[in-house]
Amino acid sequence: SQMAEAFLNKICGDHFEAHSAGLEPGKLNPLAVEAMREIGIDIAQKETQSVFDVFRSGPAAAGFAYVITVCDESSAERCPIFPGVTRRLHWSFTDPAALSGMHEERLADTRKIRDQIRAHIEMWCDEMCAVEPGR
Repeated sequence: SQMAEAFLNKICGDHFEAHSAGLEPGKLNPLAVEAMREIGIDIAQKETQSVFDVFRSGPAAAGFAYVITVCDESSAERCPIFPGVTRRLHWSFTDPAALSGMHEERLADTRKIRDQIRAHIEMWCDEMCAVEPGR
């Protein structure tokens, strides 16, 4: 989700402010950090957050326009629910932490995931900016 947050803020940061959070925050995935660094986006210093903390005291206190979950449905990963948020989207991407194989194989797969996330966000941002100009 940190990759999605970084792309959303980079691609449509003038329309939306993205925040990433998980049910069980931990350390950033080193493969995601490396894959993003390769394209000039540094997420290494980003701290993971709990959805509960974000919802209680973060921007959610003022209300989110959208909640977008990126949980991998094929691995039956739990996705958070945000009560009261009417615009929910779910984009299923493989979790880089679930990849197996040697480092180079996992990094190559993480690059593919990164590129899928970026393409999806570019498409969504184009649609949203056309539908909601000035947001």
